Amino acid sequence: MPSAAPVDVEPKAKGGPQSAVHRVPPAPAPREKPLSGLGLLKALRTNPITIWTRRHFEEPIVLRDTIIGPMCVVSDPVAIKHVLVDNARNYRKGVLQTRVLRPGLGNGLLTAEGESWRAQRRALAPAFTPRLIESFQPAMASVAASLTARWSARADRTPVDAAREMTHVTLEVLERTIFSDGLASEPAILAQAITRYLDTLGRVHPFDALDLPAWLPRFGRGRGKEALAIFNGAVETIMARRRELLARGNEAPRDLLTLLLEAHTTENGLAPDEVKANIATFIAAGHETTANTLSWSLFLLAFAPEWRERLEREIDEVCGDADLASFAVDRLVITKAMIEEALRLYPPAASITRQPIGEDEIAGHKIDPRTRVVISPWVLHRHRLLWEEPQHFDPSRFLPEARQHIDRFAYLPFGAGPRICIGAGFALQEAMILLCAITRRFRLDLAPGHEVRPVQRVTLRPQGGLPMILRRR
Repeated sequence: MPSAAPVDVEPKAKGGPQSAVHRVPPAPAPREKPLSGLGLLKALRTNPITIWTRRHFEEPIVLRDTIIGPMCVVSDPVAIKHVLVDNARNYRKGVLQTRVLRPGLGNGLLTAEGESWRAQRRALAPAFTPRLIESFQPAMASVAASLTARWSARADRTPVDAAREMTHVTLEVLERTIFSDGLASEPAILAQAITRYLDTLGRVHPFDALDLPAWLPRFGRGRGKEALAIFNGAVETIMARRRELLARGNEAPRDLLTLLLEAHTTENGLAPDEVKANIATFIAAGHETTANTLSWSLFLLAFAPEWRERLEREIDEVCGDADLASFAVDRLVITKAMIEEALRLYPPAASITRQPIGEDEIAGHKIDPRTRVVISPWVLHRHRLLWEEPQHFDPSRFLPEARQHIDRFAYLPFGAGPRICIGAGFALQEAMILLCAITRRFRLDLAPGHEVRPVQRVTLRPQGGLPMILRRR
């Protein structure tokens, strides 16, 4: 695996974007031959992004029988649209994905199916309208200001774990926005518990991969019990505190939590376990998506100093010392392109799986209900048929003049179709505000001696954290 050393700049690919293209950021190299048997089960357990072969990055459809059953890996945009949009009603979430996530996140928006999912989506939609998301900007800016104030109090060239810092700050954003009267727990303890629990939860147990009965014990899951207890305790306290506020007739914040609890009390509303499951989902998976997006963005900025300088120039010239509570962040086109390229190279959800309900045909291939249909943003975003120099870091792909040429179904950082991530707009606004606030005050360089490795759990995270050196600009 490439080390996280300073980059060399290569000429752009012929016909490519008008900018320097940097060498490949760290990623597992594609395999020459597919894994089989126990080797596949082990890789799924330790780091699923290591299962992909060179063929997956070069062909639009790859069909193969495996120890866990027939698998169809789809990287053709037209075929992806067929599965996720045109014929979406013939597909449900992959059984393996659901079995991995449901023990910790319950039957929430991420795992529910059918009418249960549709009811939850309707209940949650009012919390994620563009107008409401925009109204969260002052709170996001306030959290960003608190972060930069804390960092300013530290000595120059202080070592920090950027991944941990981003986890804490995105939890604080949740606390100030969609759970606006607090998360009912010491932030550092809750952040540590969530990280530890999602690490355990996100590991694919061989019994789940083989679709063995749920009553068989999943050895190794016990390591997350203490963290789960802390997490569940926080969720229960959040719900009880807000219910008490609503029962007293006091004016409660019109945030996600109130909408969920009100949805439970309405006719044909959400069941109590669905309310709890969605609170757990948004606290856990919701904050981790943005935390990892920011971590990878900070890593890539240190990895590619030329792009960091371009980003700093934009923020200095366009934003300056403006109050981020009201600043039009969509003016920061390089900042947005930088984040979108980070999402391409390190997508939060590295794998999207679907199980056909009935027979189907995908790009001329007959698919039956036994087949796991896999759309992997990790593979798709690095596919040689879809991207020039796909392994290289180049944010100019996402500048306005180039962005329009990217196929909608070749780039899926938040999925697509009816089950597209409901919080995508929230996450992108949050990431832009925090990255802007950090960049106009600080530079973060990679700490020597640490090899950065992406590992797939519930989301794609840097394994072992992200040690960096904090410097004031």
